[in-house]
Amino acid sequence: MFHAREYVRPSSLEEAYQLCQKRRNLVVGGMMWLKMENITKQTIVDLGALGLDQIEEDEEEFRIGCMVTLRMLETHSGLNREFDGIFRECTRHIVGVQFRNGATVGGSVYGRFGFSDILTCLMALDTYVELYHGGVMPLAEFAEKPVSGKERDILVRIMIKKDGRRAAYQTVRKSKTDFPLIACCVARTGEGWQVSVGARPKKASAVLVKGEAGKDPELLAGHAAAQFTYGSNLRGSADYRAYLAEVLIRRLAEQIKKTEEKQEADR
Repeated sequence: MFHAREYVRPSSLEEAYQLCQKRRNLVVGGMMWLKMENITKQTIVDLGALGLDQIEEDEEEFRIGCMVTLRMLETHSGLNREFDGIFRECTRHIVGVQFRNGATVGGSVYGRFGFSDILTCLMALDTYVELYHGGVMPLAEFAEKPVSGKERDILVRIMIKKDGRRAAYQTVRKSKTDFPLIACCVARTGEGWQVSVGARPKKASAVLVKGEAGKDPELLAGHAAAQFTYGSNLRGSADYRAYLAEVLIRRLAEQIKKTEEKQEADR
């Protein structure tokens, strides 16, 4: 059971940042996974009073505050319209609606969990994170950083650029609300295909496939899947994950092509 001696709800990011410089203090979001751990912290810092629970949209990007819940992602019409429903798809198997009403986007991204549907989905898009002290950086760069207790910065928001890419998302799970055995997101960009694979069981990473390998879904799937490493655990072997990744990537590329063909026919 998680315990804390003090609870603080700061009125500014600067106050929150200063509190977090102490090793035994911790920023919390929905605490959906944290509450299952047997640890004790001196002070937990709640960002709920800082207005970071909004999704903002303009002509260039979406800005998602760190305290936005997974349920808000799931139901946001703008995000799902722009990216072909992938946020509805990547969240719908995460435990249940009650859980998704508490879990936050900031917690999902900052934790860089190997099983994260959210991170896998975001890695296929043109996504950036804003850290209070570290500034703005590509999500791929942030995701590569090891998760460490020495990391004391605050994730403020996530930005997703509107670049017209088509996208699709699928996972394989042993049961509906279980962690994914493998998770894949594919997006068609102006340069080629952005392919993200998570739950390998490592945290998600992405590759960009250009040229001849991207012209046929089967070639794309074989080329992209081979660029990731896979591991084994109780849910499945490395070989099984590699096989599933190739199958899902092909299916997702075919799905995107069908969407593009339908849109072209409707014009």
